Amino acid sequence: MNYPFWDVPYIGSGWVIGIIAIFHMMIALFAVGGGFYLALAEHKALREDRRDWLKVLRGHSKFFLILTGVFGTVSGVGIWFAIGLANPEGTSALIHNFVFGWAMEWVFFIAELTTAAVYYYTWGRVSDALHLKVGWLYAATSFFTLVIINGILAFMLTPGDAWLAVAGTGQEASRFWQAFFNPTYWPNLAIRCLICASLAGVWALVTCSRIDGAKEPELKTTMVRWSANWLLPTFVLLPLAFVWYLWTVPESQRALLQLGISTIGPGMFTQVTRSVLIVVVTSAVIVAVTYLFAWRTPVEFRFGQAMTVVVLALFATAAGEHTRETLRKPYVIGRYMFSNGVRVASVDKLNAEGYLTHSFWMRQGGDPKLARGEAMFRGQCMACHTVNGYRSIKSLLGERNREAIGNLLTLLHDYKPDSPYRAFMPRLVGTKEEIAALGDYLAAFNAAAPAAAPLKEKTAKH
Repeated sequence: MNYPFWDVPYIGSGWVIGIIAIFHMMIALFAVGGGFYLALAEHKALREDRRDWLKVLRGHSKFFLILTGVFGTVSGVGIWFAIGLANPEGTSALIHNFVFGWAMEWVFFIAELTTAAVYYYTWGRVSDALHLKVGWLYAATSFFTLVIINGILAFMLTPGDAWLAVAGTGQEASRFWQAFFNPTYWPNLAIRCLICASLAGVWALVTCSRIDGAKEPELKTTMVRWSANWLLPTFVLLPLAFVWYLWTVPESQRALLQLGISTIGPGMFTQVTRSVLIVVVTSAVIVAVTYLFAWRTPVEFRFGQAMTVVVLALFATAAGEHTRETLRKPYVIGRYMFSNGVRVASVDKLNAEGYLTHSFWMRQGGDPKLARGEAMFRGQCMACHTVNGYRSIKSLLGERNREAIGNLLTLLHDYKPDSPYRAFMPRLVGTKEEIAALGDYLAAFNAAAPAAAPLKEKTAKH
């Protein structure tokens, strides 16, 4: 436990990342798909001499610049801030292993922001041909940011045997490209490209819905239908891409999804199964709304209906990202680091020497054993649980007495192959005394406990 703990009441630190990431993904993927939308739409307008389209596209590019350049950038910085506090060990591992990748991504990101601004501010100031080239340049730079980020995100689920063979030896950089082009890289990229196209259409419908259908019915009809067509590839090809993705996911990570699907009849849904069902249902509703209101009656398509599609897409994005995150359990980096920041290779050492041996982050004053138990709880449990809110530890423990809590902790500590918790919970590490302290601390939740002392750094002994 080398870092101080970030305690976020009720929702937990993980959902701080999740909330920011859901909105960021809605914008970041639109930044990629929307770039291709603008370039292709402008190309179509110039080829067909549709100057009325260019007027609409100019307004859409302003909306695009503000949404992606301001809200997308700020939420991206927010993710970095949140992950650094919520899981500093995992963040450190990604930075050290992919520092060259992050550098490449930032180069493309700066080019992306620059070309987006140039594209909007040069409408009518440069030739049509040059302006279209700027649009294509933006589309290319934004796509390469996706290509790089996708490698790092896919690595977190499937780092691959080549990288795992040298992990922890200091030679990880020698396996950079094997880690980058990991087993789930290509199917994950295919899924994200399809979502980019879909979100380009979803956000374009917002702009097109504001065209006055009474004054310009033909313009609104053509642009609404053309935008709606951007959703079609996603709904046709995404199921195939998802099957491809699942084919490359390790069997151990598919277990919860398969369990949930096989037990749908009795209603035994796992979290990942619920998320997949939400994606399926919201996607079906998006298809229905888009067809009934945008495609069939484009002239009457309204802003409120377009925002309904956006909200549905937000739910689908949230469920999709939750599925991806849940599939990694019990790891934050597959087979290398558990979700609580404990490295798999360090388990035996921490069991022998103690999890808190080098920790400076324990409360001073009160019962020392309960202080150690609290430090164990914060370091190893609160990455996924809260005391009273999301995945409340009090609710999960229920009326268990000290002996029952001890038996549960023994299951998590021994981590035997037949343990029912092994599929989704990280291994509990520490000495017997530390495990006992954690048990006492958890048991105290069922009793009236005095207020905890303020958190102070432990004085180092020399």
